[in-house]
Amino acid sequence: MANFNNIGFIKHDDYMTPKSAWDNIKQYIPNDKVIWEAFYGDGTSGNHLTELGFNVIHEQVDFFENDLGEIIVSNPPFSLCKEIMNRLYELDKPFILILPSSKINTQYFRKWKDKKIQIIIPPKRIQFIKNGNELKNKCNFDCFYYCYKIGLESDIVWLE
Repeated sequence: MANFNNIGFIKHDDYMTPKSAWDNIKQYIPNDKVIWEAFYGDGTSGNHLTELGFNVIHEQVDFFENDLGEIIVSNPPFSLCKEIMNRLYELDKPFILILPSSKINTQYFRKWKDKKIQIIIPPKRIQFIKNGNELKNKCNFDCFYYCYKIGLESDIVWLE
């Protein structure tokens, strides 16, 4: 059975977002707002969003020290999820984040219970990119798109 040790998903935050992950939800991303892709990575995620026609700010700046754009659309480093969610709580700004499905069960996420978090569930697992290569069938955990102040038609959206 595969585990984190033999496929490389351990304490690494350098797994990039494939364009397909943003293409899956492009109809849910507000196109009238300036997007801040707040976590630079290798720069491709911001490029993908721009290619899809969005107005994107994607610079190598510190998320914890800056507040750019009108909405955050990003695949943040999973190891900093607690700190990121605390910062987002302070900012109270709309967001769409790709995060593991298990994050909803964490104590730090529970403080969001009075805010309206909505979830988009992709049709299959997102296969992230490592060193320029898509890791086909190697991601052994599910991710959701966690949304805040997006105004989805229902609290859970299942993509086909």
